Amino acid sequence: QVQLVESGGGLVQAGDSLRLSCAASGGTFNRYAMGWFRQAPAKEREFVASIIWSGRNALYADSVKGRFTISRDNARNTVYLQMNSLKPEDTAVYYCAGSRMLVGTVRAASYDYWGQGTQVTVSS
Repeated sequence: QVQLVESGGGLVQAGDSLRLSCAASGGTFNRYAMGWFRQAPAKEREFVASIIWSGRNALYADSVKGRFTISRDNARNTVYLQMNSLKPEDTAVYYCAGSRMLVGTVRAASYDYWGQGTQVTVSS
């Protein structure tokens, strides 16, 4: 059973940076596409970024393009989300997700494994 554990969330001010990490165990990490999603209070879960199994290609939501960077270290079974120039509207619980597909998608339904989430709060 694949387990995903996120870390790195916290309370920051607008304009600050955070790096989220997601450590995977129990599966063949380098065969999974990985993604980050987020869910703000009273809103649906939304796609943030995804990265293919090799790390060579990534997708981003328009709202984070140019500010967030997803990356992975297959030797460490870890995926990262570097978040720069944070805005109050980035406040949400951020979830790491893994897909048995080699190429990630923006659809939450295409991901098979999910972490518990880490809270990111950006104050204005």
